Amino acid sequence: MNDDRLHMVRALVLAERGRGGTSPNPMVGAVIVDREGVVIGRGAHRYAGGPHAEILALGEAGERARGSVLYCTLEPCSHTGRTGPCAPRIIEAGILRAVIAVEDPNPLVAGRGLALLRAHGIEVALGVLREEAQQLNRPFFTVMRRRRPFVTMKVALSGDLRIAAAPGVRTHLTGPAADRLVHLERSEVDAIAVGSGTVVADDPLLTPRVAYRARPLTRVVFDSRLRTPPSAQLLSTLESGPVIIVTTPATVTEAPARVRALVQAGALVEIVEEPDRLAAALARLAARGVTSLVVEGGTTLHRAFWDAGLIDRVQMIFTPHVLGAGGVEWLPFSLLATPAPYSVTARPVGADILVEVYVHGPD
Repeated sequence: MNDDRLHMVRALVLAERGRGGTSPNPMVGAVIVDREGVVIGRGAHRYAGGPHAEILALGEAGERARGSVLYCTLEPCSHTGRTGPCAPRIIEAGILRAVIAVEDPNPLVAGRGLALLRAHGIEVALGVLREEAQQLNRPFFTVMRRRRPFVTMKVALSGDLRIAAAPGVRTHLTGPAADRLVHLERSEVDAIAVGSGTVVADDPLLTPRVAYRARPLTRVVFDSRLRTPPSAQLLSTLESGPVIIVTTPATVTEAPARVRALVQAGALVEIVEEPDRLAAALARLAARGVTSLVVEGGTTLHRAFWDAGLIDRVQMIFTPHVLGAGGVEWLPFSLLATPAPYSVTARPVGADILVEVYVHGPD
């Protein structure tokens, strides 16, 4: 591994420190290396509105930054957002060379940071560990380029490939280790979605069982018939995050009393037109700052998202339970093979096995 790749790996590891805290911003890591190859500055963007990785690394390096090399996982910004722009600070610090993993897809930046560095005589090397940097920030790249959140379809399956013992029956399949993983991942995403059938059958909380979240978890119910009861547990835990009910104009017209009851209970009702209901709902979630969404069920909602081409990642947790012929089947597995997935990985999680499928490569 050459020095550029080695130091970029260090920057990527630093960037991971912001996981679950930076949204809707990306995770970013930065390393500054002097002429002798010694690391003299490190930084990680930890939370939205907080100091950027480059600024933290420059602060640690101080005057030693002059004549050194900056490694950064994302193009430095040149515009003023919640914080000041980074590119002018890099120029002022006397950085001689900047090694950048990937351009920022944000149209406010779009290569301007790189152009500014080059205009001031800084040598710029672009594309070192580009794919790894894009993979790190899949939600950010997706929302910038597709104008919708990065969507994960999650399901727990029995050994005989069923999701419940019978229709409408709540069936807990996963073991303690997988349960902890689910709640850890809930602490890192912006929103969770279920269908109204899941709310009626299970009355879930959809809250992360973790001590800390950087921002509230948005809970979304796709409910074209407004079957969600105002007494649902979701609506009694609004301190954990907002609840958005996605429905259709026809249903609102037919059942205004149900709309009023849900609004009085604290729900936010989003009215979207068919036939592109899912895509329109995702666009509205993106406008609310949601960059990542986990669709937890049920099967009808999973199939609708899959058929609409809106799934980026599939997470299947296979458990040793056997539910038998009366159990509820999930989607046909032949669906997941077309088109051929970008990547498939599997790993044990306690007594269960997590299979993760990325439907396509980074945006």
